[in-house]
Amino acid sequence: MAGQVADLKAEVRMGTGKGAARQARREGYVPGIVYGDGQEPTPINLDYNYLLKHLKAGRFLQTLFNLKVAGKDDVHVVCRGVQRDVVRDVPTHVDFMRLHDESRIVLHIHVTFINHEASPGLKKGGTLTVVRNEVDLEVLAGDIPDHITVDLTGKEIGDVIHIHDVVLPEGAKPTTSRNFVIGNVSAPAGFVEEEVAVAAAPAAAAPAAKAAAPAAKS
Repeated sequence: MAGQVADLKAEVRMGTGKGAARQARREGYVPGIVYGDGQEPTPINLDYNYLLKHLKAGRFLQTLFNLKVAGKDDVHVVCRGVQRDVVRDVPTHVDFMRLHDESRIVLHIHVTFINHEASPGLKKGGTLTVVRNEVDLEVLAGDIPDHITVDLTGKEIGDVIHIHDVVLPEGAKPTTSRNFVIGNVSAPAGFVEEEVAVAAAPAAAAPAAKAAAPAAKS
């Protein structure tokens, strides 16, 4: 079920320190560092336009990357910081942390709703209201789910679906203990009014019937 992993290419940066970093920027790169997992830090360079494209795509800090560095094995990393120029707001340095398969990471996981045709509420004309189409889950780096599944079988109008109602993939868990709402089956327009009208009809008819009845002779 692994998913949510994006490839990211980089080159090994020769030399460290401010001088090497400035040289990298002059050549059209953004310098970075890869650290963690008990290994020595690795200085890298990323092509400026290539990195900017990934940053503009969004959620850069919440994405697990398969970092491909020339001459080295691919490694799973997450970004732990992007330094920017205070005037131009462009990236000037990127920090990445290495992960192994048993590392736990928080990611946005897509929510998929299934079995719409098996929901009595939707058959009656109700509407599925999606409150969250993604949720934050803590997952294993080596087993990231593509999505979580919400089964709509048996859902009636007015039913509310919470995160605790969903069977999560093995190893995944919410980042909060709060039982937040993912979606609900809403009533169609006029549905509530019709129900109220039906319930109110006998009560309205009773006074009218009483008024129409002949007065009892004394």
